[in-house]
Amino acid sequence: MKLTIKRELLLEALNKVSKAISTKNLIPVLAGVKFELKKKKLILTASDNDITIQTVIDSTNEEDFKIEREGSIIIQGKYILDIVRKLQDKYINIEVVDELKILIYTENSEFNLNGISESEYPNIGLEESKKKVVIKSDLFKKIVNQTAFATSNEETKPVLTGINFNIVGNILECNSTDSYRLARKVITLEKESEENYNIVIPSHNIVEFSRIIGDDEEVELHIFNNKILFKTGNLKFESRLINGTYPNTSNLLPDDSFLVVSTNLNDFYNVIDRVSILTSDKEKNIVTLETQGNTLILKSSSVEVGRVEEKMSITKNNSEDIKISFSAKYMMEALKSFSTETVDIHFVGEIKPILIKSSEDETLTQLVLPIRTY
Repeated sequence: MKLTIKRELLLEALNKVSKAISTKNLIPVLAGVKFELKKKKLILTASDNDITIQTVIDSTNEEDFKIEREGSIIIQGKYILDIVRKLQDKYINIEVVDELKILIYTENSEFNLNGISESEYPNIGLEESKKKVVIKSDLFKKIVNQTAFATSNEETKPVLTGINFNIVGNILECNSTDSYRLARKVITLEKESEENYNIVIPSHNIVEFSRIIGDDEEVELHIFNNKILFKTGNLKFESRLINGTYPNTSNLLPDDSFLVVSTNLNDFYNVIDRVSILTSDKEKNIVTLETQGNTLILKSSSVEVGRVEEKMSITKNNSEDIKISFSAKYMMEALKSFSTETVDIHFVGEIKPILIKSSEDETLTQLVLPIRTY
């Protein structure tokens, strides 16, 4: 195997696949990146058994990428990434000598690495399904940003550590919950899905994928029994699915509310942010909200630190008033998921879930459970 490649081109590809390089795996070969040099392309693959990432660099332009001899080798991921990242030269030469010795050199630098035979690498298919679901990449990233934060970190309930994708016809409903809050995004797909799907994708994996894709691409979802393959451009990203039945979160969403408060999103967020400064427990950081006419009062107190109170003007849909407490952290994370100017806070009762919506974006619903303070 022998090639000359533009450093930037190789670094971009390595940055993508390196997200799947295993650092704790018992199989040493999974700490490496598989380089496959074929007639007109270089294929890079990395896997940690949980996710697999593969990207292809085409040799359409000889100025960017020149193939001299085809072949395959596994190169230790950490070292190849560090070397390519720190070299200053425009072009990098990679050559395999004596079958398992790798020579990485430029005009002024030379590195010798020990490689691993490609025969030791697990057989990774990355096959595609005939029935794919297609979503625009900017919308896909928005879905992930607006839901992933509400997933659970508790491995005792594995199904809650993922995002639930429920596809029926041309409707995609995404839910995430950790039992204390719920994020729901519902979108209409451009093309109807040939099959209905109800799957749970590990939150960490889907967040990683959303970080390495561009904004103006199409994301293909190829769904299987125990895995999902995302494909966009020259990139393939495969993740396992979480086994188990996702809870029916629709039961959590109240049908009606006795009071709806409308307010400027940024103002509301900033007031909660300031009021939460004096909360004693950083995890719960309880803030109390109270309405008095068209004034909203937010308070928090700590025996050790002191107390704070802030007021702001609001619009209400009726003359009812409410007093309710909640986690400032959860409320702020829910508010952060909106990119609208205003939000509507729906109150159902003092010990009932709080719903956050916006008339400017009806695809998104956030729910936060109140906290009893007595």
